[in-house]
Amino acid sequence: MDAHITSLATAFLLGLFSSAHCIAMCGSVIGALTLTLPGHIREQPQKMLPFVLNYNIGRILSYTLAGGLVGLFASPLAQINGLPFLRYLSALVMIGMGLYLAGWFPKFAHAEKIGAPIWRKLQPIGQKLLPVRNLKQAFLLGAVWGWLPCGLVYAGLAVAATTGDIFYAASVMLAFGLGTLPAVMGAGMFAGLLASLARNQLFRKIAGGLIIFMALMVLLWPQADHQHHEIMDLEPITVPES
Repeated sequence: MDAHITSLATAFLLGLFSSAHCIAMCGSVIGALTLTLPGHIREQPQKMLPFVLNYNIGRILSYTLAGGLVGLFASPLAQINGLPFLRYLSALVMIGMGLYLAGWFPKFAHAEKIGAPIWRKLQPIGQKLLPVRNLKQAFLLGAVWGWLPCGLVYAGLAVAATTGDIFYAASVMLAFGLGTLPAVMGAGMFAGLLASLARNQLFRKIAGGLIIFMALMVLLWPQADHQHHEIMDLEPITVPES
């Protein structure tokens, strides 16, 4: 499989399998945001859906922008002394996220403090957009929300960094955001039901185990790619003429 397609698939599945974390963290955020909407909108799902959708479009676009920035600045680190440093780092972050999600490594939550300085700058901007009264406000608030410190997002950015390219890295985070969309959209519409699912320990352990499995696959893919290139680089065998 092409390395870029592999990265896109990994990012999408990472977002999808981390539904428990999305519901627990972002679900509460979007639930709070929907509570700021006028009562006549909250009471009618067909009217609330465009607001929830705009929150998420803004959020995913911020993920895409962050991916592009990571691709731009991380590309020199893609290979260090011939080793795929960023791929190893990506797998390590994903394993940490999987262990945290399963409840086996709660200290991984401290990693979310990495983005705290950026969030302190953006949080006042988001507060000025409340209460939400139109779709433009919903979109802008979602764009701010996309920079909320989150270990899951950092795991996605770690995958994006391995691409070593600004556009591919941005597309990886777009795929990641789309993977989170079902859970977060659902949390906005069915917050109570999905919140109880997020607290289910078996569900969290399965999701964490799947992320750890994906991290191990990330470690294996470069080896397969390297072997492929070695085979392609072999000089052709010539048969002497008789």
